[in-house]
Amino acid sequence: MSELLFEKRDGVAVVTFNRPAKKNAFTPEMVVRLAESWMEFRDDDSLRVAVITGNGDTFSAGADLGRMIPLLTKARPPDDEWDRKLLANPALFQTAILRRFELWKPVIAAVNGAALAGGCEMLQATDLRLAAPEASFGLPEPKRGIVPGGGSLVRLARQIPYVRAMQILLTGDAMPASTALEVGFVNEIVPRDKLIDRAFELAGRIAENGPLAIRKIKEAVIRSQGRPLEEAFAIEDECSREVMRSADAREGPRAFMEKRKANFTGR
Repeated sequence: MSELLFEKRDGVAVVTFNRPAKKNAFTPEMVVRLAESWMEFRDDDSLRVAVITGNGDTFSAGADLGRMIPLLTKARPPDDEWDRKLLANPALFQTAILRRFELWKPVIAAVNGAALAGGCEMLQATDLRLAAPEASFGLPEPKRGIVPGGGSLVRLARQIPYVRAMQILLTGDAMPASTALEVGFVNEIVPRDKLIDRAFELAGRIAENGPLAIRKIKEAVIRSQGRPLEEAFAIEDECSREVMRSADAREGPRAFMEKRKANFTGR
């Protein structure tokens, strides 16, 4: 069985970490497959939203310290095709955790358990986050003398209050789902047995909207972060113009007036 599952269901890409016995810790195979999944999701026009989750009781504990880290530090030689693929293209790791990878389609995280280290870092690139009550979120890297350099040093303090972000970053302590909800790191806490259903409910609502509009909303929000207002408004204008010139922008109002469901094409 593959260590990472990628499925397509009614316009929704479903990505599932599948190493439950190893807390879904990232191996070279998982990283390569995850990167390939994101690229396929990006390029497939029939896919409008992605849902990412984990099998078992852990979302992901981050990089496998026995497989991934020794390979990257050259403490062990490559011994299979996944090792060789990752070493031949180190950018795959960046793509896998959605860092330095342009993805304007929305991603929903259904966090079924602990999301730690790289698992928590990748979450910060998702757009909506649902958490089971037993989920937790942490960046324990400083406890091992290293830093969470997979996006957290940049993203976390932009997403939650500064002092909360610094507490997580500097102590390395995990926060429970209730605290994550309180500080706005997750949208909702959902019973684990209803987690995927709720994720699909949200995905379905998003997928019904104009796909070009959805992509440009996400693009404008991300590209304008931290920019002076005039620069940010220029990005907003650019994205708005592209949408307003589209066939979807004509179809939506027409369908509303004709009291029918819009037939959006993303163009």
